[in-house]
Amino acid sequence: MSIQIAVRLPDQIVEELDALVASGQAPSRASVVEAALRRELRQHLYAREAELLASLPPDDDFDAMHDWVARNRPAID
Repeated sequence: MSIQIAVRLPDQIVEELDALVASGQAPSRASVVEAALRRELRQHLYAREAELLASLPPDDDFDAMHDWVARNRPAID
């Protein structure tokens, strides 16, 4: 299910969205906005998880996991 919402954006951003769509780099304005919102929400989730892990007491298992994640950091995009 999806819900349609109205969002006001500056003219320049809309022009850039339209250029992406016109060039074929994006199928629609909505797809670009949705992808940007998903990235933003993931970034907030990752930040909350990092804060939680940082608040935990030291633990050898978490140290090993931290080292692995630092070497294999997932892309936010």
